[in-house]
Amino acid sequence: MKYALIGCGRIAANHVKAVANNNLDFAAMCDVDESKFDVMLDKADVGRFEKTARYADYKQMLAEHPEIELVAIATESGEHARIALDCIDAGKHVIIEKPIAMSIEDAEEIIRRAQGAGVKVSACHQNRFNVAVQKLREALDQGRFGSLSHGSIDVRWNRNKAYYDQAPWRGTWEQDGGCLMNQCIHGIDLLRWMMGDEVTEVFAATRQRQHDYLEAEDVGVGVVKFANGSVGTIEGTTNVYPKNLEETLCVFGETGTVKIGGTSCNNIDVWDFADEREGDAGSAGLKEATSNVYGNGHTVLYADMIQAIQEDRTPYVDAVAGRNALEIVLAMYKSQKTGLPVTLPLKDFSSMDMVGEFE
Repeated sequence: MKYALIGCGRIAANHVKAVANNNLDFAAMCDVDESKFDVMLDKADVGRFEKTARYADYKQMLAEHPEIELVAIATESGEHARIALDCIDAGKHVIIEKPIAMSIEDAEEIIRRAQGAGVKVSACHQNRFNVAVQKLREALDQGRFGSLSHGSIDVRWNRNKAYYDQAPWRGTWEQDGGCLMNQCIHGIDLLRWMMGDEVTEVFAATRQRQHDYLEAEDVGVGVVKFANGSVGTIEGTTNVYPKNLEETLCVFGETGTVKIGGTSCNNIDVWDFADEREGDAGSAGLKEATSNVYGNGHTVLYADMIQAIQEDRTPYVDAVAGRNALEIVLAMYKSQKTGLPVTLPLKDFSSMDMVGEFE
């Protein structure tokens, strides 16, 4: 399957590794900064892609390589929707790095236009494929928790000025958003997915406490009401000193408690169920080794997307999942802006509606 990558920055090496692991035909790569190509390939340690065609203009790339079937978009977040819609209109299947868009309207348009064009879209929430996360999901699907009580996601990380100095778009409302949109959206996706997906209300407060050189928030706390009666809490920050502390997901039910920890939801810290089963001992204390906070999920997400195209089915993590995670973040932003709970489904809200919030 012919493949192309648009955006060759910080996360791109994980995509290239997934390309290699899935034996995709890497036809072309694109970035407005040509210096990023070799840096990306060196980081990915995949020398055989050195002769892959290179472009500064993705529209030219698409025009000159009509054989490309699958495109991944890993640019700055504010460009995701525009580029994705152009790729969809060109008949390409698309993997979109998180967040899928910066406005709920753009996310809805991606879903609508992809359906009209008959192409697949996968949101790159790769942590759904973590071994610990998959075990939790299996237990939920088996009904081992009974009635859900509540859940929580805590993303307690560090991002210092050196990180933001690497790219001027980081921390801006137009191109990135703050810690909730960038660092915490993976965990927010997991919480919503585990707790029943349908959300009725979100109430939140966000602040900018230690990064006054940014436009957006560096800490946010929220409460989520789910349609099934359960509640969830969200804590996300990039203010933890001196380094990343944890990304912890907890689910509590009448007959089960699970806590997934580690720096990126990759370890099982607690695994307790009323109906003890064979295999529970192996789940308790599980630790999945990862080389960075992005985890190992890109390769599996790519494999699923390839299979979804071949079998003409919906990807495991589809555009609706991307839209749902985005909706929670935007609802938290809107709640901060208005000081009020926000009823879902959310309509007509964008990160750009937050401009000036912390000035």
